[in-house]
Amino acid sequence: MALKLYGAPMSTCTTRVMTCLHEKSVDFELVPVNLFAAEHKQPAFLAKNPFGQIPALEDNDLTLFESRAITSYVAEKFKETGTDLLRHKDLKEAALVKVWLEVESQQFHPPMSSTVYQFFVAPIQGKTPDQAIIDANLVKLGQVLDMYETKLSSTKYLAGDFYSLADLHHLSYTYYFMKTPFASLINERPHVKAWWEDITSRPAFKKVAEGMKFGGD
Repeated sequence: MALKLYGAPMSTCTTRVMTCLHEKSVDFELVPVNLFAAEHKQPAFLAKNPFGQIPALEDNDLTLFESRAITSYVAEKFKETGTDLLRHKDLKEAALVKVWLEVESQQFHPPMSSTVYQFFVAPIQGKTPDQAIIDANLVKLGQVLDMYETKLSSTKYLAGDFYSLADLHHLSYTYYFMKTPFASLINERPHVKAWWEDITSRPAFKKVAEGMKFGGD
């Protein structure tokens, strides 16, 4: 039985999981959840994720939510297939992957997601983007990317010279960010730019990116 992933092709969290599943060469069924019709707030979906947020993953009698937890589960369960995203056979490399997974979630994600929300999501919700919030988060993001530039000057990827779940977790939000006027924050840092071009060229993400559209994008 194929895994069932409940989500939306444009959703950053859904596409994070989809990219992981493709990297692991795992068959899955995407069950669309209509965000604009608030299907994620209906009882049928709340039974899968009580917080009313996509995605949710069903694997036989197991139901998971929170995209980072789902990708970790997929990478662990299917460690013998596809790309080794957690570096299971090397304790040091596995530890470094965990470090950079934390960096992404605690340092990179907050300013990145806030900027993307203001630029893309707020207008869809009928709100005016708050430029002050954007400006403040761009400063924070620039500081994080300075650290990335230093790290990526010595290794090809964040945890080392190997692609891992730590790199994958950056894809969805940064993909939208690169469609904003602020893409120079990536492009003006040569090692970060090279890393970004590398990880977005992978077949797993290219397949997912085809459905990542906001409105008429």
